[in-house]
Amino acid sequence: MSLEDLHLNLRNLAPADYPQLKTLMDAVYHSLGGAWPKRTVDTLIQAFPDGQIAIENDGVIVGVALTVQVDYAAFSNPHRYDDLIDQREIVLNNADGDAMYGLDVLIHPDYRGYRLGRRLYEARKELCRSMNLRAILAGGRIPRYHEHADALAPSEYIEKVARKEFYDPILSFQLANDFQVKRLLRKYLPEDAQSRGYATLLEWNNILFEPAERVLNTRPTQVRVGAVQWQMREFSSVEAALQQIEYFVDALSDYQSDFAVFPELFNAPLIGLQDRAAQQDPIGAIRFLAGFTEPFKTELSRMAVAYNINIIGGSMVEVGDDDRLYNIAYLFHRDGSVERQAKLHITPQERRDWMVEGGDDLRVFDTDAGRVGILICYDVEFPELSRLLADQDMDILFVPFWTDTKNGYLRVRHCAQARAIENECYVVLCGSVGNLPSIENLDIQYAQSAVFSPSDFAFPHDAVLAETTPNTEMIFFSDLDLTRLTVVRAEGSVTNLKDRRQDLFDLRWRDWSWKSGANLEHDGD
Repeated sequence: MSLEDLHLNLRNLAPADYPQLKTLMDAVYHSLGGAWPKRTVDTLIQAFPDGQIAIENDGVIVGVALTVQVDYAAFSNPHRYDDLIDQREIVLNNADGDAMYGLDVLIHPDYRGYRLGRRLYEARKELCRSMNLRAILAGGRIPRYHEHADALAPSEYIEKVARKEFYDPILSFQLANDFQVKRLLRKYLPEDAQSRGYATLLEWNNILFEPAERVLNTRPTQVRVGAVQWQMREFSSVEAALQQIEYFVDALSDYQSDFAVFPELFNAPLIGLQDRAAQQDPIGAIRFLAGFTEPFKTELSRMAVAYNINIIGGSMVEVGDDDRLYNIAYLFHRDGSVERQAKLHITPQERRDWMVEGGDDLRVFDTDAGRVGILICYDVEFPELSRLLADQDMDILFVPFWTDTKNGYLRVRHCAQARAIENECYVVLCGSVGNLPSIENLDIQYAQSAVFSPSDFAFPHDAVLAETTPNTEMIFFSDLDLTRLTVVRAEGSVTNLKDRRQDLFDLRWRDWSWKSGANLEHDGD
């Protein structure tokens, strides 16, 4: 059979196909009793029509996948083939089942070598996803086990097939199609002399499965992020600055964004409300700026609720309870709650000129549009932080930044893009632009804000979802598909998170609760 002779069509099996199906089953299963009775096939098609899939070539059926719906809890545990078929040879389909069970896959001997079995398996997987079922289960024969049964236990044989030391026409194929062996089934098909009655219980897990729950509580799969490449400008008052911010929040909300993102220290131009002489004292100037943080928090929280949008409020300087200065990013939820993430790594300039200190807490935030993390500017250059966030199932990493030169910007950008690839997440990079020669320490800024994705086929070829014009004030948007993250983490060309050699190394966050007097330990002496 040459490739030019193939005219393949994938479709569902119909009752009228039984004569062809019988011929195929008799040819493939001649040692196991041949074809099922017509009433068995007709009942199966009637009970679960979508699950019976055929491949035909010029109208002749050359491959078939027969499938039944089952209860996952029942059939993920030990069972026999007879548990699927009653005494009248009727397949017991459970229309309320939360899993599919692969009964048979048959390929005509003349059509082997064309990967038709893979097509049928992929069709099954797509059906499982579309029906939101938990998994595909299958009891897999091990037909070459009889050649090794005198020397190997069935579990040893299965291990050698998995390591590709042996080839088994059924088990090797199933393993190559992302099925995992869950357990050994004994007396599964007693008449199967080749397998000595043994079978493997295999499972393909639907990573997109969502348990039934109320729609309002369902995790979103599509998230729209809007961000502001913010121009640093002089403001005549706090009210003028807040008016400019609200203008952008309103605009982003009009486009139904789930998030509005601002850059690091985006309210820094308010230092200009001091006279020029007072600005000569950098520590005094930054403490002056910190005085605006509380009213800004109040107003940004109001905007988040009023415009129904989550706001990543860039970052602002905060005076802590210890009277020390911290660089804090605030997350203003649209339900009115407010959370915070301190900048952990402080640049030499921040430490030297402003006496800003690093925080000591890192966390992932649950929002109504995914699990997010925030790393402020310099923090994204430390890969351990984003890896700790990824271990907590972070979907989106927000990086508000402020850089004055292009080489500083490129450090942040390249590290942010690396974080997206190595942690299989989205990264939103948002910075400020403009020149303020009249305000001390705010002379110039350089930014080209962007949204980065993992680097795989489901994403843009350069892993850049959106990008601004350099050094130009503008808003930009990106629609993020969280389902694609789930797929790439489990089935990507590479799977960075899954493939880590945690047998060789690990990463942990130290417990700093002792700083506040908690978690004290005392010796008995």
